[in-house]
Amino acid sequence: MVKIMAVNAGSSSLKFKLFEMPSEKVICSGLVGRISHDDAEFKFVADKKNIKKTLPVKDHANAVQLVLDTILNEKIISSLDEIQGVGHRIVQGGKYFNDAVIFDDYAEQKIEELISLAPLHNGPHLVGYRAFKKVLPQVKNVAVFDTSYHQTMEPQDYMYPVPYEWYEKYDVRRYGAHGTSHNFLAIEGAKYLAKNENKIICCHLGSGASITAIKDGKCVATSMGLTPLGGIMMGTRCGDIDPSIVTYVCEKSKITPSEMFEILNKKSGFMGYTGFDDSREVIDAMNNGNEHAKLANDLWVRRICDFIGQYYVRLGGVDLIIFSAGIGENSGYLRQRIIDELTPSLGVKVDPSQINVSTEKLISTPDSKIKVAIIPTNEELMIARDTVRILKL
Repeated sequence: MVKIMAVNAGSSSLKFKLFEMPSEKVICSGLVGRISHDDAEFKFVADKKNIKKTLPVKDHANAVQLVLDTILNEKIISSLDEIQGVGHRIVQGGKYFNDAVIFDDYAEQKIEELISLAPLHNGPHLVGYRAFKKVLPQVKNVAVFDTSYHQTMEPQDYMYPVPYEWYEKYDVRRYGAHGTSHNFLAIEGAKYLAKNENKIICCHLGSGASITAIKDGKCVATSMGLTPLGGIMMGTRCGDIDPSIVTYVCEKSKITPSEMFEILNKKSGFMGYTGFDDSREVIDAMNNGNEHAKLANDLWVRRICDFIGQYYVRLGGVDLIIFSAGIGENSGYLRQRIIDELTPSLGVKVDPSQINVSTEKLISTPDSKIKVAIIPTNEELMIARDTVRILKL
């Protein structure tokens, strides 16, 4: 038995789960939020323990120390030497990594170089890695990339029709994201299919959202692009748009490209239409007669179905559609909207009594031409699995 820490560091947060492997038992989990504030939030959950605190947390190193001190004080482990590996979620690995790797100087350098392609993520991930390296210098760290799963795409799926020298000079191409989630879902989804050869469309639908076409366990196409801004409409992100909108509005509004980038990332999607980035608030607003909220939901559903239809053609048919992540796992209303849109063309049918479940379940009817499943994603478990595999534990 080995103990593996799976980490997802944000700009002001640190999520973690401590696993016992290979049993895949979660020993404890939690979150440090509002790092660098005097009223940081600390949540810690273990067997029969549920701790919530508000306290000052200076930086990520202090957050890591807080987590490890709590694990020791609560007698979750007797010594930090029991932790034999730390796996880190890294959003952008560019063209350099087609698998998880040991976090060495080369990996650290490349992840830093790629910050411009994931400015909201790669920097904070490095901060989290460096904090763990400082506090646990004897423990090896592993970088698990969201983009590595998508490295199996063919050039015609990842290249853009722009000057080729942009690819040669600046590595402009589709990288995708949420690969760790899509990989996990593909593995779990295959259990619902009788054959080894399978065609799956994974819908990772949360505040950030992406759709991936998977054939025989490998990604053939994915919706997010050069950065996580591309693809379908999201909580605050626009997804795919006509690029001329950028220059047109910049000229009309006298705003800079950087300001436009901020708007497209943080003030678009659901937020841009309704002022809410949470789909539950958008649905509530729609039910209260807000026409913008209704249009936002209609647009979101249509964009998702457009990608599903596109990937149905790309795969040459589909055996299974998976709904996952915050919205995909929990919003029966939006799942039903998507299914209703797909039924006339793809023959997808779901059991009405199962549409509102939020646990793992096959919800399609026996006569549905495509199986439909709800599968809660578990990126942390995939990170732990990859960490064990890479470190050969």
